[in-house]
Amino acid sequence: MPKPSPLAPEKLRAVCPPESIPCDDSTTLPEAEASDASFQPRALSALELGLSLSGREYNIFLAGEPYQGRTYFLKRFLTPVAAKAPTPPDIVYVHNFEDQDRPAALTLPPGQGRRLKAETAKAVAAVRDEIPIRFEQEGHLARRQSLQRDFQSVREELFSEMEERAAEQGFNLDVDEQGGMTLYPLLEGKVVSDEDYERMDPDLRKSLKQQGDEILSDMGGYMRTLAAEDRTYRENEKKLDQQTVGEVVDFHLEALLAEFADQPEVLRFLRGVRQDVIENYEGFLVKDAPPVPVHPGQDQGLTADGLIARYEVNLFVDNSRLEGAPVVIEDHPTHHNLLGCVERESDFGALYTDHTLIKPGAIHRALGGFLVLRIDDLAHGAQAWEGLLRALRSGLCRIEDPADGEQVRTRTIEPEPVPLTAKVILVGTDEAYEVLLYGDERFQKLFKLKAHLQDHIPRTPANEAALLSMLRRVIDEGGLKPFDRGALAALVEQASALCDDQTRLTLRLPLLRELMCEASALAGIRGRDMVDAGVLRAARDARLFRANLLEEEFLAEYDREMIKVSTSGSAVGRANGLSVRMYGDFAFGLPHQIACTVGVGHGGILDLEREAELGGPIHTKGMMILKSYLVSQFAQDKPVVLTGSLCFEQSYAEVEGDSASGAELAALLSALSGAPLNLSLAFTGAVSSSGAIMAVGGVNQKIEGFYEVCKRRGLTGGQGVLIPADNVVNLMLKEEVLEAVRNGQFNIYPLGSIEEAIELLSGMPAGQRGPDGLFPEGSLFRLVDEKLARFAALASRWSGVNRLNCEP
Repeated sequence: MPKPSPLAPEKLRAVCPPESIPCDDSTTLPEAEASDASFQPRALSALELGLSLSGREYNIFLAGEPYQGRTYFLKRFLTPVAAKAPTPPDIVYVHNFEDQDRPAALTLPPGQGRRLKAETAKAVAAVRDEIPIRFEQEGHLARRQSLQRDFQSVREELFSEMEERAAEQGFNLDVDEQGGMTLYPLLEGKVVSDEDYERMDPDLRKSLKQQGDEILSDMGGYMRTLAAEDRTYRENEKKLDQQTVGEVVDFHLEALLAEFADQPEVLRFLRGVRQDVIENYEGFLVKDAPPVPVHPGQDQGLTADGLIARYEVNLFVDNSRLEGAPVVIEDHPTHHNLLGCVERESDFGALYTDHTLIKPGAIHRALGGFLVLRIDDLAHGAQAWEGLLRALRSGLCRIEDPADGEQVRTRTIEPEPVPLTAKVILVGTDEAYEVLLYGDERFQKLFKLKAHLQDHIPRTPANEAALLSMLRRVIDEGGLKPFDRGALAALVEQASALCDDQTRLTLRLPLLRELMCEASALAGIRGRDMVDAGVLRAARDARLFRANLLEEEFLAEYDREMIKVSTSGSAVGRANGLSVRMYGDFAFGLPHQIACTVGVGHGGILDLEREAELGGPIHTKGMMILKSYLVSQFAQDKPVVLTGSLCFEQSYAEVEGDSASGAELAALLSALSGAPLNLSLAFTGAVSSSGAIMAVGGVNQKIEGFYEVCKRRGLTGGQGVLIPADNVVNLMLKEEVLEAVRNGQFNIYPLGSIEEAIELLSGMPAGQRGPDGLFPEGSLFRLVDEKLARFAALASRWSGVNRLNCEP
């Protein structure tokens, strides 16, 4: 088997030559298309279908990882679609004259809601001012006086008849201002005084009293007639007042009724206002109103202020300034912010509310358009989520107080619900989608479409050009300094580096945008008018410097040899493995010494990480595959009898993943064969049961981590890293590592099998079984096979001795 050759420098990073950029700087780049259809075909297909379906169950879940610009992508897609859609109507809430606890919702063409509110307030204010004036005008007063004279004439005639009737019976009738009657007997045509009456004969007094009671009884008919005439007079007076008020109201509402003649609901409300003003006109005549007006929702009576509040139009949703359909992105979807609420005001400690205190939520502002919500924002408001699902299921936007079992329910109003005509789009991760899909059956019924964002695209010349156009949009929208050809080429390389793939470009544009903003700011600090490759590299290095404090502290421990990892020499049963540490959003690689010891016994290979409960399930699986490989290679003609242990030395944290299983197997084979391994090389790669080396993650960070330790100790030219051949495409190493490889100071070796790794690490051929079933002389596997054969013989001998000792 030929010895693997190190990779050439051009294989370690997919470079974008500056001369491949088709412009001198970003100002001459073509502008990006309005949509990113070439980048997100799946998401756009789902969005286009969802927007064409009218059913309320066809809402959309946009799934993608953070830093993919999910909300920005949605906004750019929805804005032109919404601009072509019809503008939804205005919504107003008005007083319900039939049931004041259930305000009515009216829909009007866009802009008419604001006009109805203003013109109604203007008309009602004019009515309020004119009613007292009209009641003081001569024409109205004359008609009232005419009614009063007619009533007074009838009253006097009745009193005259009553007096005549009393005189015929020998009595004088006296009627006071309050309508009270008193009878006095007459003697010789004169009224008998009280003194004379007392001196009369008792029998005569008794007779006169009896006769007076009979007369008063007869007068009851006259009094009933008088009371009826009084009621008629009062009714006629009120009709006259209401007629006058009606004339005033009709005059001021005439224009409104004509303007909204094609709006039956508005006409019904305006007629209700007219009738209510006529019925409660006394409230407009009170000159000295109480200091705190009585609220319309209370039953104690109405003042002019209270009546005007009753007639006020609550402009609930105003689309007068909107062109097309609304696109509402709610970033704080609490129950009130999302679903609306009914506010309350305090009146001397008492809480009250009415239709003017109904406030809209984001779902109402989005009616006729699109509502965008982030699922992680909704996760903090369970009541908002439940309310949203209820609205989608019923197709109605109800405004309700959030349910609270311990809250004492106060008197409130129930606004009329409005139809839900908004398309709801949730934004979240794939994990959130799965949680909702399997955890809430309502979700899969109401969000039938999943729009899936991909986070990378193939690195082709066409896609590079499209990416540059999108970066030009980032520069323009952010007001950044122009980027020259070298900086643009470096951004294309950075797009591949963020993918850890030479053949792909990232679509996590916010990450590129962050670097571009920092580079633009750094160019300004340096007095540059344009960002070049050097400034961009400096900005990237500055980001690394701000984030790598923990990495530096670890590397300092390697420098002091507090963490013992050899980068030169060789040792038996020792190998350098590589791992990736993640702190926040910063990942870096570190080398670790993997140690193995073996001996005779039936204990097998112990994974000390697992025994110490520091090994994760994937790491444990890697160890099991390692044992499987050992059995397949060396247990064909004998049992594998050994006791051994494998561990990460100076590892005090959990170990997860199988990327070190290749190095662990190399350490095990070294311990069994007695062949030392070259510690100038580090090894990362997962091993299969057949010995193939498989791809791992974080290969760039691992290589750079080992390179940094070697650099601090002095590069010898013999140092390097062994990686799976499948990971070559993932190499996007920093320029410093590339320069060391060019200068022959560091090497990267691609591997396809554990045998290739053994030959590089030990300097010996691994060997293959010949026709005789034996490995060739001088091969490492021959040494391993012989050692395992001796272990098996020793184990068999000791087993026989133990049996003899046990015989009686």
